[in-house]
Amino acid sequence: MEVLTRRAYRKRRRNIRRIFQSAVLLLMVTLGSVAAAVTYAYNLEPPSLSVPETTVMYSSTEEVIGEIHHGQNRHWIPLEHMGDAIVDATLAIEDRRFYDHYGFDFFRIGGAVLANLRSNSMAQGASTITQQYARNLYLNHDKTWNRKINEALYALRLELHYSKKDIIEGYLNTIYYGHGAYGIEAAANVYFQKNAEDLTHGEAALLAGIPKGPNIYSPYVNESRAIERQQIVLKMMEDAGYISASERQTYVAEPLEFRADQDFKAKKIAPYFQEEVIAYVTNKLGIDESLIEAGGLEIYTTLDGDIQQKAEQWIVNEMGEEGEVQTALVALDPRTGEIKAMVGGRDFAESSFNRATQARRQPGSTIKPFLYYAALEHGLRPNSMLLSELTDFHYGNGIDPWSPSNFNDKYPNDYITMLQALAVSDNIFAAKTHFLLGFDTLVETAKRFGIESPMNSAYPAISLGSSEVGILEMVNAYSPFANGGYLVEPQYVTKVLDRDGNVLYEAENDPVRELDPALTAIMTNMMEAMFEINVGIQGVAGVTGGSVASYIDRPTAGKSGTTEHDSWMIGYTPQLLSGVWIGYDKPQKFENNEGVHTKNIWAKFMQDALIDEVKLPFPTPKNVVEVEINPDTGLLASDSCPVSRPTLFYVGTEPTEYCSAHDEEIDTSKKQEDPLQKTEEEKKEKFLDRIFDWFGGEAIEEPEEEMESDLEIEIQIDGESGEEEETATD
Repeated sequence: MEVLTRRAYRKRRRNIRRIFQSAVLLLMVTLGSVAAAVTYAYNLEPPSLSVPETTVMYSSTEEVIGEIHHGQNRHWIPLEHMGDAIVDATLAIEDRRFYDHYGFDFFRIGGAVLANLRSNSMAQGASTITQQYARNLYLNHDKTWNRKINEALYALRLELHYSKKDIIEGYLNTIYYGHGAYGIEAAANVYFQKNAEDLTHGEAALLAGIPKGPNIYSPYVNESRAIERQQIVLKMMEDAGYISASERQTYVAEPLEFRADQDFKAKKIAPYFQEEVIAYVTNKLGIDESLIEAGGLEIYTTLDGDIQQKAEQWIVNEMGEEGEVQTALVALDPRTGEIKAMVGGRDFAESSFNRATQARRQPGSTIKPFLYYAALEHGLRPNSMLLSELTDFHYGNGIDPWSPSNFNDKYPNDYITMLQALAVSDNIFAAKTHFLLGFDTLVETAKRFGIESPMNSAYPAISLGSSEVGILEMVNAYSPFANGGYLVEPQYVTKVLDRDGNVLYEAENDPVRELDPALTAIMTNMMEAMFEINVGIQGVAGVTGGSVASYIDRPTAGKSGTTEHDSWMIGYTPQLLSGVWIGYDKPQKFENNEGVHTKNIWAKFMQDALIDEVKLPFPTPKNVVEVEINPDTGLLASDSCPVSRPTLFYVGTEPTEYCSAHDEEIDTSKKQEDPLQKTEEEKKEKFLDRIFDWFGGEAIEEPEEEMESDLEIEIQIDGESGEEEETATD
């Protein structure tokens, strides 16, 4: 037994007292430090929870067509929309005591410190969900003491200023799940193509295991390892009491269907259109670009995904997937200006230059409808006639005469109607009309239709489309023809919402009538003739739409245009307007008839895009009247005319005289007789013929001659149709 001296005893007591005092002092300092830290953290402003979010673009049917983000694909959703499965799985594997601590789990910290001291490293961590959330928001992932201290401070601030619900919601919206997916909503879409709230327990367990090592536990990297990790998560969920043992066995056996490899990298629908949407939202709507890139906006566009797919497919079908010649296609609703489809080139990956909006090309004869609209305003009519022959136009002292030519240098050398001139795209008629109206008239009229590209009125060739314009600009300018005179602007976006669902922009469609609906109706009626074979000029020129007339199964109007370097086709129905352009980026002449694809693409696309749509008539105002005329003479068609066509005129300007060019034996004055009475007389004549035939009379000789004459006419019509098919171009 040890015997202590009095001095030794007093010395021991002093040491114990000092130890106790030191412990008390240390505790006080610690508590003071903690209190100071808490006070300091509390007095600081609440840390921002804002993180970059993916902006989503939707089609007109609210299908996702694209996303905008810079490597962080993230869609913020409230905790209520995540589902219990992913929350339970995440808490089980990451922080089972989440609701019992204040940002730090001292039990886990103590265990991790001992483990790290033994291994002389910092390999094992004990971070809570709060600490991980703080790290994701404000810090990097370096394993240093300085980062740990800052992490603890931010975690404390989060716990002091936000609820547990806010913290777990933020964590699940920011954690990285691999392959560019940040947050559980993006992860659910990337791996299972569904929303987070629709995840099963097996799917949720797999996703909850990925954040520990996305490059290790992603099923796209190593599926078997991902499944092993899923089993661990399910076992942890059972241990935590979130699921029973029998439920765990059920979830373990649950089949997992991952997105197909070809679907993993989301296809970007209508990339040229999406680029225009970003420019439109930034420049036209004034929304900051940084908000578009990371603000989690929802942009609802005018694009129709089905029509877009058909546009792209018909271009490939007609032109193939490779080649130097380029193309552009725009389709829009002429009533509103809403763009339904846009193709800016053959391959966005090879060239992002959007030819539909950025290129400037010569429109050729597609400019003529504006010229003839101006002619109608100045008193000309669809049946007005001009002599079409090779002509030298003199328009200035010391300037060489201008000598335009028709396609294949073919000229009627006779008077033709404006209706025919537009249908066959006669250049002489257009040039004479331009000179008749004055050079400034076409420029001013084109501006009224929305053409903003400059046109030099000093050169008469602008009447044949020599001044460059934009493809979308030109197509949209046809809208007033289709909608009864209303000027509309191209629309890309119907609505924009911020991340909280607040409306930042909503389109208001209020078109203004700028043009005469009677004259636009007459022009539309004239442009329908480009698909009517019998309107062509026999032996000289066929209608320019003859080669695609078989695809027209509803009221349709349009105009084609061809230059040495450009091929155009613009046409419309009451509910859809579209235009196709083909040419080389660096203007050069076409090879191997490459320009012929334009009309085929347009016609087949229009037929396909409208296949389920109602066949609507074009609007016809009350001050417009329809009469049957002979397109060759412009007069009212008689029964002896081989061709007749219903044509619109402004009331009071329609022809009143009947055509007599094919009426050698019938008095034109009888054309005013009642057609029912005429039919009865014809029946009587045929009855008498049969009687004469019965008795062997000679009265049948004259009818036989008439039948031969009729046969001759039919042969001429057939021949004309064949000729038109061969020359159906501008």
